[in-house]
Amino acid sequence: MKVAFVHEYLNQFGGAERMLAELCALFPNAPIYTLLYDEKATRGLFRDKIIRTSFLQSWPLAKRHHQWYPLAMPVAIEQFDFSNFDLVISVSASFAKGIITGPKTKHICFCLTPPRFLWDQSQKFGREFGFPAPVRFLMQPFISYLRVWDAQAADRVDEFWAISNYIGERIWAYYRKPFEVIYPPVDTSKFQITNPKSQTEEYYLMVGRLVSYKKFDIAVQAFNKLGRRLLVVGTGPEKARLKRMAKKNVEFLGAADDDKLPELYARCRALVFPQEEDFGIVPLEAMASGRPVIAYRGGGALETVLEGRTGVFFDEQTAESLADCVRNFDAGKFDPKTCRAQAEKFDIKIFQRKILEILSSKP
Repeated sequence: MKVAFVHEYLNQFGGAERMLAELCALFPNAPIYTLLYDEKATRGLFRDKIIRTSFLQSWPLAKRHHQWYPLAMPVAIEQFDFSNFDLVISVSASFAKGIITGPKTKHICFCLTPPRFLWDQSQKFGREFGFPAPVRFLMQPFISYLRVWDAQAADRVDEFWAISNYIGERIWAYYRKPFEVIYPPVDTSKFQITNPKSQTEEYYLMVGRLVSYKKFDIAVQAFNKLGRRLLVVGTGPEKARLKRMAKKNVEFLGAADDDKLPELYARCRALVFPQEEDFGIVPLEAMASGRPVIAYRGGGALETVLEGRTGVFFDEQTAESLADCVRNFDAGKFDPKTCRAQAEKFDIKIFQRKILEILSSKP
């Protein structure tokens, strides 16, 4: 069986790119089609793969500012030729599912989410990228055009896989398509229970890109009020604003390497997770390290965190709600082995086995 993968743009290193890498491990000879590719930004993860890019690869500043060219992306993704493949798997949060395949080629879309900037958050799109009000007004007809294109692109997909039930519900709401849930993989072997409960340190931990939707600002405000130590791992456009906001008990560590991060997880009192994610790998990395999670009650965390057993939830995305939850939090009530066992349900081996089982059970 000849297989190909499609990914919107390989110009960052995150959960979607890690998931694609594990798919590539199942089909190591499969080429990857992508609108844009930046080897350095993806940390060389796909250096040994066959990468086929679109005409956008040569456009000015496209690798770093792909959001400037949304109107060109439908055309670019439709230019790829998959006539020689039996199966194409697109990993898509926006345009990748819009590929055109022939009747003999099966197209499975591993859907990260229906694009939020076209559907439930279309009014926020221009503001989040800093476009002035007149530009945002002029953008609306183009957003409407892309929304129609996106709905039509969903009709080209033979089968949808969703990364969570939360995303599956969005697939049904916007596309009216059935779906199979396959949770993204977590490499639990990188994380260990290295310290008994008595040796955890008096700090809480946040990990992730410092961008507005992750709501790190409410955690900074909450810990400013509490006076408790919070370590923040990650970089991003919100870093300067968050640092200005933070008091001395909130420390920004920047990007952590693969050796340092497991230790930070293992010694924290708990991971703080204030965002609503489509899935969320970070809570599972913390649980794989034996540590509980303090999470906002929404999104994918509801499918990974076991309330009262591997973590607790706060109900409103506000500093006050989070602060109240931290005040009442008792890290000693959580068994590290229970946390670890929950994370192992999402291990890479589980992910790969389910993929192969589904593909072998269908023509």
